[in-house]
Amino acid sequence: MKTKVTLRTFVAIFALAFALAPAALAQDTNVSASSRQSISAGQKLKLKGAVVSRGADSIIVQDYTGAQTTVLLNDRTSVKTKGGFLGGGSRLALTSITRGLALEVEGVGDASGNLVAEKIRFTDADLRAARTLEANIVPVEGRVGTAENRIGEVEQNASRMSGQLDELAAVSNAAAGGAVVAQETADRAVEGVRVANDRIASLDDYTAEQSINVNFKLRSAALSAEAKQQLDSVAEYAKNAKGFVIEVTGYAYESKDKNVNRQLSQQRAESVVRYLVENHNIPLRRILTPFGYGAKNPVADNTTREGRAENRRAEVRVLVNRGVTGTPSDGTKISAATPNQR
Repeated sequence: MKTKVTLRTFVAIFALAFALAPAALAQDTNVSASSRQSISAGQKLKLKGAVVSRGADSIIVQDYTGAQTTVLLNDRTSVKTKGGFLGGGSRLALTSITRGLALEVEGVGDASGNLVAEKIRFTDADLRAARTLEANIVPVEGRVGTAENRIGEVEQNASRMSGQLDELAAVSNAAAGGAVVAQETADRAVEGVRVANDRIASLDDYTAEQSINVNFKLRSAALSAEAKQQLDSVAEYAKNAKGFVIEVTGYAYESKDKNVNRQLSQQRAESVVRYLVENHNIPLRRILTPFGYGAKNPVADNTTREGRAENRRAEVRVLVNRGVTGTPSDGTKISAATPNQR
């Protein structure tokens, strides 16, 4: 099904792209004084715009004039989509709000000039577009930051090696006996450049280092004690890995209604994300936007009780960047700096 791109969605994507310029790639909740909109304490306000930054308990919304407002989220904030049965829409978790999402916020100003959100509303189309945009931005942000650091190191090494090669050439011309030593040193320098190039080429390549399935009871998105133990193991592994991101997808089979299955699978994925963030402090920037596939991609036969139990699941994968771990796409090791296998 093709997603209908509305004018609101296009403006949201443009606002996010502007906010993610190199000087603003980091996900924080600081807004520059020139663009920050301050809300008077007790002032009720309805704000329309796009999310350009996301923190643990806050977002930054940029309206269509370019002004940015810090919006605080709490347990009383109501998050729903527009439309649905009798216009009520679907209730969603706070984790559904992601960068690039075009939305409407109703709230009250606090003493610090922020807007404390009471209601947040958006369309299904805008949510799908924002999730697609975020899923592509998170890996790119990680790769850009890592690539910039490594390119700087390569440039410094190349400069040093260039000087060394010039000196070796002079020594070779002055003394024939030094030619062998000069050639060996030059070969090592060329090998160092090759290794650096291999690692840069691997920055766009992720591999699944750990993968688990978390199962749920019938029509439930609550985590069992066994599921929490599985997620504890995943979180412990991720904390000791380098260059990782966590992918979470949810699945269901319970209803013939596609929308019911899709909503339940989304809730299951979000339950996993909330547990990892709240109990293990996994940064949101390390977690790809959770997505519910409904009844798609079953791993077992839905005509049996055992098969249905396996299909009520959330899949959790820890993806590690090959360029950071020093393993190119052909699987050979180019350095000893690989993560511990657990």
